[in-house]
Amino acid sequence: MTQLNALLVGAGAMGRAWAKNLHDCGDVTLASWIDIQTGQAARAPGELGLDVPHAGEDLERALVEVCPDFVVDVTVPEAHHDVTITALRAGVPVLGEKPMADSLERARAMVAASEATGKLYMVSQSRRYDPRLQAFRCLIDDHIGPAGILTADFFIGAHFGGFRDDMAHVLLLDMAIHTFDAARYLLGDSDPVAVYCEEHNPPWSWYRGAASATALFELAGGVRYTYRGSWCSEGRHTAWDSEWRAVGPRGTATWDGRSAPLADVVAARGGFHSTFDTIVADGAPGMPEGIAGSLRDFLHALKTGATPMGECHDNIKSLAMVFGAIESAETGRRVAIRW
Repeated sequence: MTQLNALLVGAGAMGRAWAKNLHDCGDVTLASWIDIQTGQAARAPGELGLDVPHAGEDLERALVEVCPDFVVDVTVPEAHHDVTITALRAGVPVLGEKPMADSLERARAMVAASEATGKLYMVSQSRRYDPRLQAFRCLIDDHIGPAGILTADFFIGAHFGGFRDDMAHVLLLDMAIHTFDAARYLLGDSDPVAVYCEEHNPPWSWYRGAASATALFELAGGVRYTYRGSWCSEGRHTAWDSEWRAVGPRGTATWDGRSAPLADVVAARGGFHSTFDTIVADGAPGMPEGIAGSLRDFLHALKTGATPMGECHDNIKSLAMVFGAIESAETGRRVAIRW
């Protein structure tokens, strides 16, 4: 592939992770780095030992001066709308961090901008690029499926400090998108239909907003997906990728979020319990993981015209699960999910 010039927007912690990722990718040159905080983008390359030819605070000016082949948006969620639409209207494809936007209305406008300009907008759902998650999906598809029941548990006591401590709906809005999107991936990118969700904040929580939630989703085909999570759960932490169970007509598959997923597949029926064969599924070795996987998928899409995971028309469905769950928690009723 011809070397492509990237313009990176955002020089915070995740922006710096993306800068190293872009630098390490042989098909990409990090040509420009932008951050609204004066001097932040100019200082960051030197602190990371990187050579970035252009830095500044003005995105529109950089788009004109640098003429990048694509933009990577690693700003705060409230800024994703403006950064993405500015780049798309300048004729530049965008690879953005999750969540797509801070509201469904803004997300819909971003999808419309991608359609109007004919330029790719992809959201980096980096956890899809975990070979163990992909192996877990293969167990479901090839051995036990189609799944009718899916569950995920997420329990971590995360002492971030900073803005998260004061966020409303902190678990659902800031973290659950990862697990909700992974659930859709495991179910073949299934469309969400409805959700009933309850939030609460235990007395010992160090968050102002609700740090715990339980949600029951209906997805296409009548599948039920249950999410249980907490960000103020001290001890016995699950993996950041959650702990999973999928149940289908031919057996059950589980993944603890750390080791290789496994499945008990029905070998013979009869008697009180069926008999089972246990299958352990190892992930594909050597594949790019995390944000490196997102970048490779995005570049492949630019080169071939293929549709990458996280393309905005699909990713907005995962975002709609988040806002559907929040609406249900606020209203105390089952909510139909729209995007």
